[in-house]
Amino acid sequence: MKIITIIGARPQFVKAAVVSQAFRDAGHEEILVNTGQHYDDNMAKVFFDEMGIPKPQYNLGVGSGTHAAQTASALIGIEEILIREKPDWIVVFGDTNATIAGALAASKLHIRIAHIEAGLRSFNREMPEEINRIVTDVLSEKKFVPTQVAVENLHKEGITRGIHVVGDVMVDALMKYTPMGEQKSTILATHNLKSKSFVLVTIHRPSNADDDTRFKRILEVLSSLELTVVFPVHPRSKERVQRLLKDVNGSILTIDPVGYLDMMVLEKNAHTIITDSGGIQKEAYLHKTPCLTVRNETEWVETVRDGWNILVGKSLEKIPDLVNDFPEPTTWEPHYGQGDATIKIVELLNPQK
Repeated sequence: MKIITIIGARPQFVKAAVVSQAFRDAGHEEILVNTGQHYDDNMAKVFFDEMGIPKPQYNLGVGSGTHAAQTASALIGIEEILIREKPDWIVVFGDTNATIAGALAASKLHIRIAHIEAGLRSFNREMPEEINRIVTDVLSEKKFVPTQVAVENLHKEGITRGIHVVGDVMVDALMKYTPMGEQKSTILATHNLKSKSFVLVTIHRPSNADDDTRFKRILEVLSSLELTVVFPVHPRSKERVQRLLKDVNGSILTIDPVGYLDMMVLEKNAHTIITDSGGIQKEAYLHKTPCLTVRNETEWVETVRDGWNILVGKSLEKIPDLVNDFPEPTTWEPHYGQGDATIKIVELLNPQK
C-alpha cells in the first residue's frame, strides 16, 4: 500500500514520528511531504533529528504568510505530488493549513483521505483551525478520532460514516519519548530548574500574541508570579515579546523553542503549565500537570471536566491565585487511549477494512 503523509508544523512532526514508523514496520510504502510551515531549526530540524523522523521525500518550502498564501502554495505543491505518485491514501493530521491543503488536493483527485485527530471542535469559527477541521472531516473517508466526544461532535454535524475511535497518537509519542527525554535532556540543569519549582508558559495564538495590549497584560500577570516563569518563545512572537517586556516589571525567563524531548521534561516537571496550545493542554493532562489555558474554549474538554485544566482567557487576573492554589483535580482517566493508536490506524487502512 502506498501512502502519502502530509506534515508542516511541530505537532505534526511529533505525530509523524510514531505513525510513519508504524507504516514502515507494516511494510507499507510511505512518502513524507513537508509543506514547511514551520522551518526554523528549533521548530523543525530538531524534531527530525532527535525523534528519528524519516527525511521527507518532498519539501515544499511554503514558509510563513497569510492563511490563503500558505494554503494555496501547499495545495499547488501537493496536487503535483499526488498526480505524480498516485497513492492509495493521503494521511493528514490535526488542523493546520497543510491539513486542509492536503485534503482539498486529494479530494479533487479522488484519492482517499485519512484524517488523524478528527472530530475535535472548539465551536469558535473565528479560529482558522476550526474551519480546517470541519472541512477536512467532511472530505475524509476515514476519520480517526481520539475520544467519544469527537464522535458526538461529528454526529451533530451529520457525519456518521468512516469514524473510528483509536485514541490519540500523541499518547503513543509521549509514552515512547518521555523516558528518552529523561535520559538525554539537560534542559533543567541548563536553566537551573528544579522539579515543580517553575511555571512553563507557551503563548502563540494570534488572539493573544498579535494584540499588544492583550499580550502585555499576559506578560504582566506572568511576571507577577512567585515561581520562576519559563517561556519558550515562538519565533513569530520573539520581537514582540522582547519589546513588550521592556515595559513589564518582574522577571520572565525567555528561551528559544525547544525540541520534543526537552519539552516533555519541562512539561512533566513544571509546577503549572500556562498555554494557549491545544496539544500542550492534552500533554499536561497526560503528565498530570495542572494547566491554565489562556483561551475561552478548548477542544480537549475532558481535561477541563476532570479538573486538570482551567480556562482563563477571560480572567487573567485569576492566574496568580490558581498557580498558588490549584483546585484538587476530581479524577484522571485514560481518555486518549493506551498508546496503541498507531497500531489501530495501520490496521484500519488495510484495503480489507
